[in-house]
Amino acid sequence: MEFEGADPGTVRPGGRTARVRASVLRAAGDALAEHGFAHLDLADVARRAEVGKTTVYRRWGTVTGLVADLLLDMAEQSLPRTETGSLLGDLRANARLVQRTLADPRQGALFKAVIAAATGEAKTAEALHRFYDIRVEEWAPCVQQAADRGEVPEGTDAHEVIRAVSAPLYYRLLTSGAPLDEAAADRAAEAAAAAARAGAYVRGGAGRK
Repeated sequence: MEFEGADPGTVRPGGRTARVRASVLRAAGDALAEHGFAHLDLADVARRAEVGKTTVYRRWGTVTGLVADLLLDMAEQSLPRTETGSLLGDLRANARLVQRTLADPRQGALFKAVIAAATGEAKTAEALHRFYDIRVEEWAPCVQQAADRGEVPEGTDAHEVIRAVSAPLYYRLLTSGAPLDEAAADRAAEAAAAAARAGAYVRGGAGRK
């Protein structure tokens, strides 16, 4: 899934323009991680990226336009789906990828800032939803493959299973303060796999025991 329309910052040609975009998005991510969304400033991002302010204002226009492009870039740069041959193995790989991202000091702080901004800013919320749509769509086929192998019931909602893997990890990041370690990732994967095998995610509730 891609961002649609011609909002500032969404067109990504190659060459020097691509290098400028990469520098600006890296600077925006650093600023978000350090100071949060409320203090994100296009002029400061331009200074950090060592590009002209007019370039940043012309291409992204607003802070929310810049954050939308940053989230798209993050989704596109994420590691591809791992195929292990089993549902639990695939979900564990997904969970550990999420865990490593959220436990990283820079990335964890960046996600906290964006999620906080999304609670009160509609365009940021839309961009965040699209980011997760892309990532869920990337990993959903592993659940369908599990259904094809007979590991989970037919009709299992693959997207809901993938969301169930990451939800406990985001809860730890945002609410509980509990350690975000590999053990937590593995438990999240095991719980989602067990629930899927039991039919908890079958559309319409059919197949539950």
